[in-house]
Amino acid sequence: MEGTLEQHLEDTMKSPAVVGVLCTDSQGLNLGCRGTLSDEHAGVISVLAQQAAKLTSDPTDTPVVCLESDSG
Repeated sequence: MEGTLEQHLEDTMKSPAVVGVLCTDSQGLNLGCRGTLSDEHAGVISVLAQQAAKLTSDPTDTPVVCLESDSG
């Protein structure tokens, strides 16, 4: 499983528009990160994903949170 996650992280970072990627578990534990993100961001990212999940009534939906900035 770790190899698959590592590959997804690497593949995501190949996009020129992506400066960082971070995956957490439901408790906010950092499962892997690349780019400008680190362990210190894991809790915030986890909370954002939990809040995003509340926007749908379908329990099979998986939230994806994308943060965009004009300044990079």
